[in-house]
Amino acid sequence: MGDASRNAEVDEWFAVRCVFNLGPSGTSSGEQIERAYEERITLWRAASSDEAVQLAESEAEAYAHDIDAEFVGLSQSYELVDEPDHGAEVFSLIRESDLAPNDYLNAFFDTGSEYQRHVESD
Repeated sequence: MGDASRNAEVDEWFAVRCVFNLGPSGTSSGEQIERAYEERITLWRAASSDEAVQLAESEAEAYAHDIDAEFVGLSQSYELVDEPDHGAEVFSLIRESDLAPNDYLNAFFDTGSEYQRHVESD
């Protein structure tokens, strides 16, 4: 993923979120759903946010090709404050909204159309 000749002492860690159009996704409650989208966050060692986005977008194009999807061109970067480790913050996005907390979650994160992985406990 990286070039061993890069000077890791100078580079910082960046998380970059990219969005993909996965295409038609089937049906939900008997109605055809037109598209499914994937938001994917990857980690990059780079000298700047711009370089991290360039690296991520190049990888995003290859990823989209591999899964027969479309990279829609949205990339958002976040410079990590700490080195990646257990519990490290790898992405943060602040959005202003007049919505109450439950309405905000329903509008942006829990619309009911998300594909979510659930870990089953024993």
